[in-house]
Amino acid sequence: MADTPREGKLTRFVNFSQLIDMASESVGGKILFSTDDFFAPAENLIKSDSPSFKEHEYTEFGKWMDGWETRRKRIPGHDWCIIKLGIQGIIRGFDVDISYFTGNYAPRMSIQAANLDEDKLPEIPQRGVRMGAAATAEEFEAIAGLKSNDWNYLVPMTELKPERPASSHNYFLVNSQQRWTHVRLNIFPDGGIARLRVYGTGQKDWIATDPKEPVDLVGIAFGGVCVGFSNAHVGHPNNVIGVGRAKSMADGWETARRLDRPPIVEYDETGVLLGSGCEWAVFRLAHPGVITQIEIDTKYFKGNSPDTCKLDGCVLTTQEEEDMISKKWDLAAHKWKPLLPVTKLSPNQSHSFDSLTLELQDVITHAKLTIAPDGGVSRLRLKGFPSSICLLWPRDRPMKPFSMKTGFQANL
Repeated sequence: MADTPREGKLTRFVNFSQLIDMASESVGGKILFSTDDFFAPAENLIKSDSPSFKEHEYTEFGKWMDGWETRRKRIPGHDWCIIKLGIQGIIRGFDVDISYFTGNYAPRMSIQAANLDEDKLPEIPQRGVRMGAAATAEEFEAIAGLKSNDWNYLVPMTELKPERPASSHNYFLVNSQQRWTHVRLNIFPDGGIARLRVYGTGQKDWIATDPKEPVDLVGIAFGGVCVGFSNAHVGHPNNVIGVGRAKSMADGWETARRLDRPPIVEYDETGVLLGSGCEWAVFRLAHPGVITQIEIDTKYFKGNSPDTCKLDGCVLTTQEEEDMISKKWDLAAHKWKPLLPVTKLSPNQSHSFDSLTLELQDVITHAKLTIAPDGGVSRLRLKGFPSSICLLWPRDRPMKPFSMKTGFQANL
């Protein structure tokens, strides 16, 4: 295997792309400023869907493009924009996508980032509809308060490489442990970029958490992440710990239909489907804690929801987690604590359950959701209270670059 590339360098290692896109409009990402939006506005950069192309469509300003495209530079300088991340936390990598920008992509770019205090940000004018426009003097003056020229470089100036017209991705690895709230995308000197994906994990200020109020300990916005699954044919399990309610069936975890399902479906005496098959996903909690309430939502899964589910928890160190990933989560049964027994699920419905482990000593670091025999779930919420113990990566040791080993990418 090749060595992992240096931070900020163009890479073909794209394991981080299974993490959440922290800049996406779907999680609250927002364009605060761009120097120019003449052909296509910067808001397109953070669309959640993939870029598209309409061969014969034009606007009053020129060719319609699904991305951010500035006019050809005829004044000193270069173009840039600032994005407020919808999920604030640790950035693991970028995808600078120049799909369909075959003769007009930005030839070079760099990315900077900052961790800004929301209460101290200057007032920035609303952007409104931007096509055919350039930033005003008022907007330049307001954005100057962020001092973005001085932000940290996560990717230095780098040439972008076009590949296939409809799929032209440039991936960059990041190995910073700092929390980031904003990124600045610079293009040199002008041109177009279809999408900017900012992949990473959320990071919550647990010290400021109200100790009397339960919090979702598995939420991706706070740092929860899927670390293994059996099948993700239609949707990745990271979706189920996403932000807010699911927007459609595509915004959930859905498996393929199991090929070992019986030719004739039958129930047992309790009304549960007979059959030995199941699918599962393991999640590392954003913070070790005690789970008191479980929410499982099958919204939009009307003809393909699971028949039953169960939930188990365990305590693992970072080394133990790595060992389990390499073993495809073949974890001894005695390590798992039952949080929810086998329970029937209904289609297109939110279910709430009390956890079986309410004693304060029942701290867990990982949770395993098992569905039978297959199907889809839109959201999983594990509400509870963070524990003062922390068995994960020590804060005085740098975390390893995120990687997905055998078991994480199974059947993806």
